[in-house]
Amino acid sequence: MNDEYILEIEDMSKSFPGVLALDGVSLKVRPGTVHALMGENGAGKSTLMKCLFGMYRPDSGRITFRGKEEKFESAKHALHSGISMIHQELSNVPKRSVAENLWLGREPLNRLGLIDHKKMRANTLSVMEGLNIDIGPDVQMDSLSISKQQSCEIAKAVSYDAKVVVMDEPTSSLTDKETEHLFRIINDLRSRGVAIIYISHKMSEIFRIADEVSVMRDGKMLGTWNAAELDEDKLIALMVGRVNTQRFPTVDATPGKVRLSVKGLTSANPR
Repeated sequence: MNDEYILEIEDMSKSFPGVLALDGVSLKVRPGTVHALMGENGAGKSTLMKCLFGMYRPDSGRITFRGKEEKFESAKHALHSGISMIHQELSNVPKRSVAENLWLGREPLNRLGLIDHKKMRANTLSVMEGLNIDIGPDVQMDSLSISKQQSCEIAKAVSYDAKVVVMDEPTSSLTDKETEHLFRIINDLRSRGVAIIYISHKMSEIFRIADEVSVMRDGKMLGTWNAAELDEDKLIALMVGRVNTQRFPTVDATPGKVRLSVKGLTSANPR
């Protein structure tokens, strides 16, 4: 194990009936960095991360995490080992409080074996304050905006003392303002030495926050580059396997006859 890396995935392969999803993929991630994982849909990004997170069992390959070879048998095993994954679809329990969501399935207990709500609330405040997230522990989850729910997912990941956090398309439902809030949290985690594996199709995000970029195509890993070595055209060419000279091709269109015309339309209901 090279101490320079917190996580190494080596020669990982995974097949499903009739489909080779991963073909000898290797990935190395440094602590305190944002490592972008790029590729077209179907390239194998999510499959690789699910193998890492214990959701899929790989056919071959090995995982070395913090200097020790690991075989994660489940997501719970990965979580308690220090690897968290924030999925594109949030998995909150809407009608429960923020504190109940953060500690779901691992609630602190008092000497009678009952849930210690006071301690759970205090633990939630500690995690939120450590991340500069202004969300109260007693707020019901479904009353929060999507970005704040996303913040709670990140807080939950950190509460496991995660050293690697995987984010799969985390800004797909966020506004620009909400995305800025997410980036502030990511930068804070990076400054603490946490490694972020960041999956996104939004090029502007990658070049703004990524330190390194790995590119997958057709279940294979093409390589890893410093983000500063790439530009948008180079990255697209790596992802699709060809130079794209017509990203915005000219389209000739001849308008036909008017099919619908509306004039002077009003409504008594302003909504």
